[in-house]
Amino acid sequence: MGESLGPFPFLIFAVLAGYLIGAIPVADRISRRNGIDIFNVGTRQAGASNVRKSVGNRSAALVLVGDFAKGTLSIFAARSLGIESPWILLPAIAVLIGNWSSVFSSFRGGDGLATLGGVTLALFGFYGLISAVIAGLVSLGGQKMPYTSLLSIVLGYITLATLSFAYYGETVLTFGAGGLAALVLARAMRSHMLRRCGDMWWVDVVETDATAEGTGH
Repeated sequence: MGESLGPFPFLIFAVLAGYLIGAIPVADRISRRNGIDIFNVGTRQAGASNVRKSVGNRSAALVLVGDFAKGTLSIFAARSLGIESPWILLPAIAVLIGNWSSVFSSFRGGDGLATLGGVTLALFGFYGLISAVIAGLVSLGGQKMPYTSLLSIVLGYITLATLSFAYYGETVLTFGAGGLAALVLARAMRSHMLRRCGDMWWVDVVETDATAEGTGH
């Protein structure tokens, strides 16, 4: 019976391993060592960008390397179990979900940008590295611009798709990587919208309180 199931038992294990690897709360643990709850400061995201702003550059560098390594390790683990394209995209999705919603930090997490970079490197090698570097440079170089994380995802994937279709020839994985990038992009956009709505709500509360104090109510 085990032979009739083929690679699916290993695929299930790879997906579970991917989630647990992604769920390792790197940013949360590093921030707490510095006496900061990363989920209650800045953007309230457990990612390198928020750690840099709220904790420091050294801690942010550790988070960036850790989150990147989670993406790479999940793909290496899946391949060690014999999982290949297109099924390897499932552990890739799982590691992103683990990063977004970690069982070890009350189902909270980061935006998944660095983890996506690690996945891309493991799937595409040198071309993945180039696209991840370009995405990282866009993100770091435009810190004072709005929506830099969203722009970095788009430009990173455009770079990957261009190189992949020209030299790599793996159409399924390339489109699959586009799906992963779209998921991270949608997650990032949702986070931006929720933060903006939350900030607007807070401003309304403050203005209402100030008006009430001014009128003596």
